[in-house]
Amino acid sequence: MNDDLFDSNEASGPPTTLAEGAMVLKCFAADYTAAVIAELEAIFARAPLRHLVTPGGQIMSVAMTNCGQVGWVSDRRGYRYDSRDPETGHAWPSMPASFHALATAAAQAAGYARFAPDACLINRYVPGARLTPHQDKNERNYAAPIVSVSLGLPAKFRFGGARRKDPAAHIVLRHGDVAVWGGVSRLAFHGVDALPDGLDPVLGRCRINLTFREAL
Repeated sequence: MNDDLFDSNEASGPPTTLAEGAMVLKCFAADYTAAVIAELEAIFARAPLRHLVTPGGQIMSVAMTNCGQVGWVSDRRGYRYDSRDPETGHAWPSMPASFHALATAAAQAAGYARFAPDACLINRYVPGARLTPHQDKNERNYAAPIVSVSLGLPAKFRFGGARRKDPAAHIVLRHGDVAVWGGVSRLAFHGVDALPDGLDPVLGRCRINLTFREAL
């Protein structure tokens, strides 16, 4: 696993390889971001952002919500997907067409054809918020990749191996970058360092991350 820190200011270019089956598509979402950001307010109105509690009782520093057929939730009972928002009792907002188009296009560009996401996790980071290294393994379909879209402030992304102790590649994800991983890297440990303070011209003092999955 590569320990180098990639920190390119280039607006676009060839994919940056993180590991076998894992890459970052620099600025891939540029043509989609205006439409995607415009949809967020309506999603947040129907399914408000919230700080979930881990099974161990810790409050997550990242605020989150979902859209799609199912949403990812966490509480004292564990991590899981649910078709309804436990805070409102209603179904999660539908996944907007712009979200689906971006996710499927990015997956195809990364070599994963026929990706059909049914869940989109929406995370909001404010300065100091972080995501500890973890595996995405609550999904039923490990054959499908994970597609992760970065909006707003830049953040340092860590991408490791199948074991928590494996060395990790580090890359700064900027507004419009899309990380995609699957295949032998589908269950790689990954996380986000504490978000540095800053001011994005569109989203202000935050980073929004959209993570698309085939959960069902």
